[in-house]
Amino acid sequence: MRFTKMHGAGNDFIIIDAVKEKIPEKDFSALAAFLCPRKTSVGADGVMYIVPASNGGDFGMRYYNSDGSLGEMCGNGARCISRYGYEHGLSGEIQRIETTAGPVTGVRIDEDLYRVRLNDPTVIDLHKKVTVSGKEYDCAYTELGDPGIPHCVLIYPEWDNMNETELCKLGSLLRHAPVFPKGANVDFVKIENENEIKAVTYERGVEDLTLACGTGCGSIAALLSLLGLVTAKDLKIKMPGGTLSVSLDICEDYVNNIMLTGPAAVVYDGELSFCPSPTGDAVVLSSSSSGS
Repeated sequence: MRFTKMHGAGNDFIIIDAVKEKIPEKDFSALAAFLCPRKTSVGADGVMYIVPASNGGDFGMRYYNSDGSLGEMCGNGARCISRYGYEHGLSGEIQRIETTAGPVTGVRIDEDLYRVRLNDPTVIDLHKKVTVSGKEYDCAYTELGDPGIPHCVLIYPEWDNMNETELCKLGSLLRHAPVFPKGANVDFVKIENENEIKAVTYERGVEDLTLACGTGCGSIAALLSLLGLVTAKDLKIKMPGGTLSVSLDICEDYVNNIMLTGPAAVVYDGELSFCPSPTGDAVVLSSSSSGS
């Protein structure tokens, strides 16, 4: 099985053309859970599968988190798969991608830089009260797309001075809070000035802090703009893995045209040989990789 390892600002992915590799969709979850563990497998925050388009797009994308759960969409992943689609002849310099959360359009800016239009918000709650461990937090909440990618944005300026273990603990508590029936990605935010934000995301499905989160950046920009806490149309969001740019249009109590720009880097192309075990799990027999 051939695959490509990519990352967007440190948020890393395994991309597999499920059509060419003839991988049935029923195996997507188990294969993702097998491939994503670090040190014992390829290692990644998630797996993206190329699938056929069904509504006029260039190709479809199925995103699975590292725990094997289906994700609605992934912003950094969308940039990476946009580059993959362009470089593998699946699309031109504009990439029309069909995702679980709805259509996403990518644009090639140069070899390593891509821009994607994120799904529009379908749910917005600017003041969602979340109580964990006896303490109430005033969060902003949104879902991008339909079904929506859930994001809980918490202004928490002290996050970058906290012990990582403690920050992860708080992220996990908020992520599993009962007010979020399907869970939520948790974005900790520090506003540095009107167009620069420092943030980190505790991601649902990864169950850890990640180096960057693209839909998190879009959600942060949308919610802080609606709250009137930032006024710039173009925002720089600094995450541990790098800086991403977000631009959007604001219309009274709504935002749309959320554009996420950032790197889409190829790490390597690889090949795995595996077979199913009696339990249905994948077992690696041999592997090889080549730099790209």
